[in-house]
Amino acid sequence: MRPVSPGARDCVVLDPPGNLIRIQQVGRRQELPMATTKKKAAAGTTRTAGTTRTAGTTRTAGTTRARSAELPEGFSAEEREAMRERARETRAARRGSAAERAEQERREVLDKIRSMPEPDRSRATRIHEIVTTTAPELAPRLWYGMPAYAKDGKVVCFFQAASKFKTRYATLGFNDPARLDDGRMWPTAFAVVELTKAEERRIAELVRRAVR
Repeated sequence: MRPVSPGARDCVVLDPPGNLIRIQQVGRRQELPMATTKKKAAAGTTRTAGTTRTAGTTRTAGTTRARSAELPEGFSAEEREAMRERARETRAARRGSAAERAEQERREVLDKIRSMPEPDRSRATRIHEIVTTTAPELAPRLWYGMPAYAKDGKVVCFFQAASKFKTRYATLGFNDPARLDDGRMWPTAFAVVELTKAEERRIAELVRRAVR
């Protein structure tokens, strides 16, 4: 097509049934295939069965889901499983009456302890006995998949098995509600590699202080 002469007017007309575009100028006419314009209009955008993908975002049936909704990289398989367990615990906490949930949570803690490999199972069993005997007001429940003991809905202490995150020792941990305050600095987590009578007495004393 030759350049448009000065002063010439252009108009674009869609020829039914939509297979041609005519560029009409004064005294001349150029016909272009519709496929050419479709390719230009679709540049950078792909449509497939009601789904549009544009610049890293997926939009399906009117809903946009960002890729950032996925769990970020850098978490181990064990950490991801702990997050999934916490999500399941949160959902389960909304079901049934308070008494039913308390009984269900108690059974889940015992089931979790029974599922642990040795020596974690023996340690968790003994710590469970010490905590529930020393402070019966603490309610057993799972917390990120770990046996934990809560007061007024807040976790006071928990047992982290060595097998949980493949560490070289188990951990007895205390959260903020535990009243272990001692001066300007005090420990809130204790490595557990063996339980003798001495360690059992110390755990009982820590639990008594935690709920005082």
